[in-house]
Amino acid sequence: MAGDKAGRQPRQPTLPDLNVRLRSELGRIDEQLRSLLSSMDRLQGLLDAVVAISREVELQAVLHRIVTTAMDLVGARYGALGVLNQSGEGLEQFISAGLSERERDDLARVGLPRGLGVLGHLIRYPEPLRVDDIASHPSSTGFPPGHPHMHTLLGVAISVRGEIYGDLYLSERRDGQPFDVHDENVVVSLASAAAIAIEKVRLFERIRVGAEQFQRLLLPTLPDLRPFTAAAIYRPAAQPSQLGGDWYDAILLPDHAVAVVIGDVVGHDLQAAAAMASTRNMLRALLFDQSGPPGAVLTQLDRTLQAITNNPVTTTALARIEPEDRGWRLRWSTAGHVPPLLITRDRHVEYLIGEPGLPLGVDPEQPRPDHTRFLPPASTVVFFTDGLIEHPDHAIDGSLKELAELAAAHAALPLPELVQALADHHPSDGHDDMAILALRTPHA
Repeated sequence: MAGDKAGRQPRQPTLPDLNVRLRSELGRIDEQLRSLLSSMDRLQGLLDAVVAISREVELQAVLHRIVTTAMDLVGARYGALGVLNQSGEGLEQFISAGLSERERDDLARVGLPRGLGVLGHLIRYPEPLRVDDIASHPSSTGFPPGHPHMHTLLGVAISVRGEIYGDLYLSERRDGQPFDVHDENVVVSLASAAAIAIEKVRLFERIRVGAEQFQRLLLPTLPDLRPFTAAAIYRPAAQPSQLGGDWYDAILLPDHAVAVVIGDVVGHDLQAAAAMASTRNMLRALLFDQSGPPGAVLTQLDRTLQAITNNPVTTTALARIEPEDRGWRLRWSTAGHVPPLLITRDRHVEYLIGEPGLPLGVDPEQPRPDHTRFLPPASTVVFFTDGLIEHPDHAIDGSLKELAELAAAHAALPLPELVQALADHHPSDGHDDMAILALRTPHA
């Protein structure tokens, strides 16, 4: 019997046993595949989020996008970003998302968070923070009246150039589970990308402010043009860091007439800005030297520019206003520029359309037609650049009509408020810089 036991082969697994093991192995593989797919989805979501954030060019838009993106990545119901104040000990700004209108109003009454309690803990200790029960955290100070009740928190600091810029807070996963290490890892990664986006936008803002200041230094302060009143405004393009070639000018001439000019140099760079400055200064010299009609002055300007510069193509409108009987006579000539807009005292609005000449820099030998129009008392003439009306989705005629209606609606305003209204409510898409100069004749 002993020999029989010693020679017996080990029992082979039965078919049911193999079935169980196979099912167990398949279950494990399925779980791993699901985990891998989830990780890939999160990675793709993170990449998409980084791309979306990097497209924003305004700081407030970037900060709000960071909050909503973080909420989407981890499935959070609430999200906020607190920007630290200069001392780094509290919050000077608090951008939130996920709150209802009523919750937002309730919190506005008691004031937005200042960085106390658990939020203050993250400010003092800028390490990733996961809390499963906010109320039981040692730093918790409770919630202000009207604040939605929250249990869980995931907080991550955002560091820009080695300094803590602010903290990203997320609360309440939609599936009811506490935040886990995977949530923490993805939000930490997002915070790194957010820091780069914030720094990029702040750099753009510095460039934009510098470019705008440089542009404004090239534009004149309007002189005393009595008996006329005048106002002008310049708005840079919506795209940051772009210089423009738009300019305006108004000059009281030696013969007591007033010259008004508006112009636009092609391009959005330093060359366009420099060309604008040289063209404006050259035209000023010609206006003081010549008393001829605007068309002749523009012809001489074009020939001079062709001879001594390599300036880009430029559109402009030059007008001369002089007294006549009981009103004033407007004489003007255009070089490929949009026509000026006339608003009478009774709010009749019309464009002063005449045969246009070629833009400067095309053919200086071509004649430049002059046009004339009597201006009764209390008339307003608005000169502007095409940045005020151009929109890729709208026909130019529709934009001109919309601008005329806008001008008629605000015609009774003082000139500074009128040009402000036109600049604020213009029909263009803001892709180009714009300049407006309005001149009004006296009431008598």
